[in-house]
Amino acid sequence: MIEEQLLEIINELLEDEGEETLEYLNPSYHLKDDIGFDSLTLAQLTVMIESKFGVDIYADGIVHTVQEVYDKLNRQ
Repeated sequence: MIEEQLLEIINELLEDEGEETLEYLNPSYHLKDDIGFDSLTLAQLTVMIESKFGVDIYADGIVHTVQEVYDKLNRQ
């Protein structure tokens, strides 16, 4: 459930940037290196996740991978 919702958010951001969407999220994907997010897109990701889940994924440190995002969301 969280995985599907996160994939939707990431794909929405990729579409907004004119990038190809993902069919699935590998937990080891790096948000910058593998998905291609820059700092602005990461900020947008944070806002969208906080809006949907009520969790600030950067509240206690920087996240780099999809797994780290999952971990923060599963702690809620």
